[in-house]
Formats: sequence, structure tokens, C-alpha cells
Amino acid sequence: MSQKNKIDWLNSYYSLYKESIFDESNFNKIIELAELWEKDCKQNKRKIIFVGNGGSAAMASHCAVDFTKNANVRAINFNESDLITCLSNDYGYENWVSSALEMYADDGDHVVLISSSGNSKNMINAAKFANKNENYLITLTGFSGKNKLSKLGKINFKVNSKKYNHIENIHQFMLLFLVDLVIYSKK
Repeated sequence: MSQKNKIDWLNSYYSLYKESIFDESNFNKIIELAELWEKDCKQNKRKIIFVGNGGSAAMASHCAVDFTKNANVRAINFNESDLITCLSNDYGYENWVSSALEMYADDGDHVVLISSSGNSKNMINAAKFANKNENYLITLTGFSGKNKLSKLGKINFKVNSKKYNHIENIHQFMLLFLVDLVIYSKK
């Protein structure tokens, strides 16, 4: 690939990020969620539970730490290999997240499910469990607005892309925007 083609590719790639990061249709949802987490989680002693697969699991871990440490909002994630393998072995991979929620989620806790495809069975089953048990469900998905998970949350963020890295990076931006907005709102 020539230098010019690489520059053209990078310009095209960066424009995907510009469109997604600055999609104003998400701004009101981000503000609503930041206010909700500031009020409901802090005042009512609820926690945020972040869950993802693969790169989204790493992001869930990162965000749980930042919310707890920097935004002073209690947050956890389920990234311990012993928990995942134990529950997957006993209940099936498609049910490990819902099983973990059954064990760790309290009434009214906020559950954030992150799935690039929005069609991971473990996330869909977890969403159904969260809704049935009156947890406040937030989803972050990609690929298309027709994925199953994006229809199950009270607040749903969708990235219109089929590129995993692009979707995961935008999800990370959105979640870290939320951390910073909660921190900023305290000032």
C-alpha cells in the first residue's frame, strides 16, 4: 500500500471515530445516565456491575475501577477466571453472566452489558435476568441496531459499525465520558 493510500485509509478510519464520538444523539443519554448514577447509585447505595466479553471485559474492568476510585460510585465487574470458568462449567457459558448476577446483583443495581455484536447469548440471558429482577439495564452494542441486546436495556448505546476495534474504542470513550461527567458534576 502506498503512503498516500495509507494516509487516505487513516483519514477514512478517523472519520468513523469523529462521527461516532460526537454523535449528539448520545449526549442526552450520557447526561441522563451520569445524573442517574450520581443520584441513584450514590444516594441509594446501589452499585454498577460492568460485564463484557473479550476486549469488552477488559473495558468493563477498567471502567469499574475508574467509577469506584475516581467518580466515587461503587462498581464491580466479573473478570475473575475462576468465577467465569466455575459458572460456565456448572451452568453453561451462555448462563454464566446471569448466574453471576443472581449471586452478586442487589435489587436496583445498575447492570452494564457490553457486546460488540449484541448477539452474545451470555449477554442476552444476563439482560433478561436483569430485567426480570428489576435491575437498571444499560447496553452498549455495535454492528446493527437490529441486534437483540440493544432492544433490552432502559438505555442503549449503539455504534453503527462492523469493526470490532472501532466499536470497542467508542464504547470505551462513552464509558469514560460518563466517569468524567460524574466527576465534573460534583464541582
